[in-house]
Amino acid sequence: MRDNEADLSSPTGSASPGSGVSAGRVVERLDEPECMSLLSTARIGRLVYNSRYGPVAVPSEYKIHEGSIVFRTYRTIFTEEDLRTGIAYAEYKVAVEVDQTDPEAREGWVVLVQGAAHHIDTEAERAAIAGLGLESWVEGEPEHFIRVNPSQIGGQRIRQA
Repeated sequence: MRDNEADLSSPTGSASPGSGVSAGRVVERLDEPECMSLLSTARIGRLVYNSRYGPVAVPSEYKIHEGSIVFRTYRTIFTEEDLRTGIAYAEYKVAVEVDQTDPEAREGWVVLVQGAAHHIDTEAERAAIAGLGLESWVEGEPEHFIRVNPSQIGGQRIRQA
């Protein structure tokens, strides 16, 4: 190895490509339309927020509906109590993280959305999302829906150059 070559196996973390590491990878920033397109292809995302016990990331099924992200959760888990402010029209700020990776190819994408979490409580709101296909995985569990209205969307993709 020449003096100006990096060694990825070194403790400093810089290395030249070797077995299992490809030199032809790039990270590309994704624009908002591409992020929304990728979000529409996945089914499971993480609803991330600060709970009364600290940070929480709840994996849940979701669908895109009219530019927002609708999650189906269960009343028996964290979201019901932790995401209610007790103040009319005041909503918690949350993050939504969705990703898909291929560890063998060392490729993938991640999208991060920030926005307000709105509880879908009224019959009219529930009727509007009834046809989305967010069906319960656990029979008999009380269901709960949360709509995240995006205020900021960003993402990145790692792929071969």
